[in-house]
Amino acid sequence: MKAEVGDRIVVASGTLHRPIRDGEILQVGENGGGPYLVRWSDGNESLFFPGPDAHVEHVQREAGGDGGEPGAEAESRPEPTKKWSVDIYLYEDENATAANAVLRSDVPGALDVRGEARRSPVDPNMPKVGDEVAVARALRRLADRLLEMASHDLSDAEGRPVSLSS
Repeated sequence: MKAEVGDRIVVASGTLHRPIRDGEILQVGENGGGPYLVRWSDGNESLFFPGPDAHVEHVQREAGGDGGEPGAEAESRPEPTKKWSVDIYLYEDENATAANAVLRSDVPGALDVRGEARRSPVDPNMPKVGDEVAVARALRRLADRLLEMASHDLSDAEGRPVSLSS
């Protein structure tokens, strides 16, 4: 496993009901190998020796000479003011699928929610459907959690209860 400073490391649990752990790589070992100094999404920093349950997500870096006109894409689409992203991690066993949706934003710490799908013994074995249901439930919970957080923020600012609904 090789990494560069700024890449993201993700450590997935081998069991269905345990959360993922992820963070930004701050330092790498010789030739991009471990151990890595990692700032985890919970804000803690530690030295990490990657095992088989870890993988590196390489960060897109600016590259010159992509063959296109310089600045052509920048003219057609303005730079975003902010960038939020959602990573989905699926964990499957014989009769269940769990999905973790992790929102990364400019708010400190990642927002991590979970959705699950369970297959009845009488249902056909269709893992794709389990994936779709688990992801949909995780994204719904993520949306509900964001609305709840916004309601609390508005309530605090206005000094009265505010309820947002989808």
